[in-house]
Amino acid sequence: MAWFKRETKGIITTTEEKKEAPDGIWNKCPECKKPLHYSEQVENQYVCHYCGYHLRIGSKEYFSILFDNNEFTELFADLRSGDPLHFEDSKKYTERLKETQAKTGLKDAIRSGFGKMGGQPLVIACMDFNFIGGSMGSVVGEKIARSIDYSIEHKVPFLMISKSGGARMMEAAFSLMQMAKTSAKLALLSQAKIPYISLLTDPTTGGVTASYAMLGDINIAEPGSLIGFAGPRVIKETIKKDLPKGFQTAEFVQEHGFLDFIVDRRQMKEQLSSFLKMMDN
Repeated sequence: MAWFKRETKGIITTTEEKKEAPDGIWNKCPECKKPLHYSEQVENQYVCHYCGYHLRIGSKEYFSILFDNNEFTELFADLRSGDPLHFEDSKKYTERLKETQAKTGLKDAIRSGFGKMGGQPLVIACMDFNFIGGSMGSVVGEKIARSIDYSIEHKVPFLMISKSGGARMMEAAFSLMQMAKTSAKLALLSQAKIPYISLLTDPTTGGVTASYAMLGDINIAEPGSLIGFAGPRVIKETIKKDLPKGFQTAEFVQEHGFLDFIVDRRQMKEQLSSFLKMMDN
């Protein structure tokens, strides 16, 4: 029965000789649980080719998908959050910022860039959920405001990609002030008759939903995105009723008139380019 024991050299591998796959090469689809290779994810624009689930991605990936040849100029890259309240919970806010910046390679929860999409100039501001839950602090509001000013100055459309857990509690009222600040800037953008596209991705919640995320000339979303203000548990406990099926999904929100349309990420660049061409004409 030697064949059953697999005693032939090369078949039994010691722990020291085993080779592990590098981190990030394989991923599991959260929806269908099937394995996804990194190259397949990039080719399919981070959408599961088995079930169509849209994986969560950050500004780096969105910029590579939307900007022509991934060529863009990053705007206001050096803005960093301060600590106006000297906030401290389980650790100091300044320490949390440093750790998150080192871990993600980001300065804050948003990046802005100017480039071309489908040959048309465009400013894109994109939030990153990996940075303290994509929370909206003073830097997020300031970058959006400056990006809008840049769009007005150069007369180019503005695309906002929202992905956030809401306002950043470590900055308290300074964070909440960004809701009014960004809304006022968007009013100036509207007066200048410059198109504003708001793209809501998974998740878009809290003060972000209650301000700039819902103020677009067109509001669009990716399939299956969680979109809402308060969480389902809080709403259920408040109204003392069971919530309808699919509550706070992009499809539910569209059905109730808060979204213009839902777009698959693989067709997003084409559809947005078509919209901008129509607006330009």
